[in-house]
Amino acid sequence: MCSRGSVTGAQQCCAPTKELEPRLGRCVARWRWIDRAAARNDTITRPMRIVEKAQLMSAEEIDRTLQRLAHEIVEKSGGTKHLALIGIVRRGVPLAQRIAQAMRGIDGVDVPVGILDITLYRDDLSKVAPQAVLRSSDIPFGVDDMDLVMVDDVLYTGRTIRAGMNGLFDLGRPKRVSLCVLVDRGHREMPIEARYIGRKVQTSDTEIIEVRLREIDKEERVVLVDRVEK
Repeated sequence: MCSRGSVTGAQQCCAPTKELEPRLGRCVARWRWIDRAAARNDTITRPMRIVEKAQLMSAEEIDRTLQRLAHEIVEKSGGTKHLALIGIVRRGVPLAQRIAQAMRGIDGVDVPVGILDITLYRDDLSKVAPQAVLRSSDIPFGVDDMDLVMVDDVLYTGRTIRAGMNGLFDLGRPKRVSLCVLVDRGHREMPIEARYIGRKVQTSDTEIIEVRLREIDKEERVVLVDRVEK
């Protein structure tokens, strides 16, 4: 609470500043309202470094998990009729392709796989970069009345999935949309949950889960890393 005047909001405070008073020829103290949030944003942030804390999944564990997820999807969907997978760019795409390959071994059917780039549907697009980097979407089938399973590597706030659903419903009206993720790390900001989950991991706000796949990263594992001050 400021000692002068009333506080008009939690983000404001009254603080003294020194200003030159020409008539007096010297500096005098005056009280001005300052924005606390702006003042915090102007402070210099300390540099951070990334430290690997633990390996959560090996290549063999990733493969076994995807096999299990493929069986779960087929079972809960009542087969592969009208079923299609939608891989979210980037790592959701190879995961969806691998799950479809596993389904081929279960039902002997090629489940179609689409690729969805959600960049233009992000609610923070203006904050990501001055010019968005677009990757191509490729969904070579109609989505009307289809049983769609969106596939991504990590479920975090839910904002990526919200953007993905907006993109899908721009293409048509699917019968059902469900979500499959390799890792669910919590910290949701949207009312979104995955139906198919490879592994749940409790994390702190500073921790990051990195899914590294051979198709993109030239290695195969899931690691937990943390941001610490240098």
